[in-house]
Amino acid sequence: MNEELKENIMGALELVIDPELGVDIVNLGLVYNVEIDDKGMATITMTLTTMGCPLAGTIVDQVKRALADIPEIKDTEVNIVWNPPWNKDMMSRYAKIALGIR
Repeated sequence: MNEELKENIMGALELVIDPELGVDIVNLGLVYNVEIDDKGMATITMTLTTMGCPLAGTIVDQVKRALADIPEIKDTEVNIVWNPPWNKDMMSRYAKIALGIR
């Protein structure tokens, strides 16, 4: 995948806000990997801040909607993984400031 497409995908994913924290999933460090095959299938490997998050389905739906407007992407699969476990060190400086975390 070329760098411009990856930037477009990551930019679209920045529009997906974690409803509990109010910060996007990219800056929270929840997105681990982005791939797209030659047929336009995007695979997003990500985690959530907590296991059993009741809003997991909502976040997955938002990811799919966010990527639907990118012409190169025909369909999206979201893989939720728990390894490596998410922790606050994965957040960007922006997310830490927004949440008041040092």
